[in-house]
Amino acid sequence: MSWKEKLGLVHIYTGNGKGKTTAAFGLAVRMLGSGGNVAIVQFMKAPKVYGEQKKIEECGALMESFGLPKFVHGKPTEEDIEAAKKALARARELVSSGEWDLVILDEICVALGFNMLDVEEVKELIKSKAPNTELVLTGRYCPEELFELADYVTEMREVKHPYQKGILARRGVEY
Repeated sequence: MSWKEKLGLVHIYTGNGKGKTTAAFGLAVRMLGSGGNVAIVQFMKAPKVYGEQKKIEECGALMESFGLPKFVHGKPTEEDIEAAKKALARARELVSSGEWDLVILDEICVALGFNMLDVEEVKELIKSKAPNTELVLTGRYCPEELFELADYVTEMREVKHPYQKGILARRGVEY
């Protein structure tokens, strides 16, 4: 049995601590370095803004971002919801195609937390995953009902963060 035939598990990286996207992209680099195919769909992150976007493409991953160039604070706009739905549709295609060894749905849990997506649709997406595709969902606010569909659930817990001292997000570290 080849190493790729052993793939097919579901990971969730959630919680209020730093490191969810970082962990997912670390896994992407590991998969690429092993000769695997990686696709990443970013929810709620605009293209060409975040440090990981360009470099991961240079490493050979498919990178698609569907967020708008503004943060969602409070109630999302219709445009925010439409962007999340487009990301979900693209994610469905990638997850079920069987072409990818690893698919990362970055910040999908945040989109769920803002009620931009229906949790039942995300459950169906997970269930439609190709058998040998490893799937990662990231973001705060992951509904616990998704945990039962996952093989790994990791919660990043904030113990201490520079925000508490007034230090804002820094390029290369937080984005």
